[in-house]
Amino acid sequence: MKTSQILAAAALTLLAAVGAQAETYQGVNAAVSTKSRDEVNAEATRTASAPNQNIVRGSRGAETVAVSKDRAIVEAEAVRTAYAPDQNVSSGSRVNSKVISTMANPADALQAQQGSGAIAK
Repeated sequence: MKTSQILAAAALTLLAAVGAQAETYQGVNAAVSTKSRDEVNAEATRTASAPNQNIVRGSRGAETVAVSKDRAIVEAEAVRTAYAPDQNVSSGSRVNSKVISTMANPADALQAQQGSGAIAK
């Protein structure tokens, strides 16, 4: 019984201490604006009547893309990467393994054959 009275007293003391830390009310902050009410209304009217303001991006067709490389270079890189013998292998693919590429890339071999004039079938 005595323990419960001590806990109740401690709880009431803690509640009183927390309740005594209330903040004071400073009032409403004054609005600071560089524009008059008429200027704000005019800007809102212009914005609301702007054309195409609610159209989702991409609904107007394909967007333009800045091209940084020639198409042939990108295609050659894609083919070389797709034919890489170890493209899906990483050092964590097998326990205690280390990836050392010893196989020639088939895209490089084909390019060398085409460059020398001998095309294998």
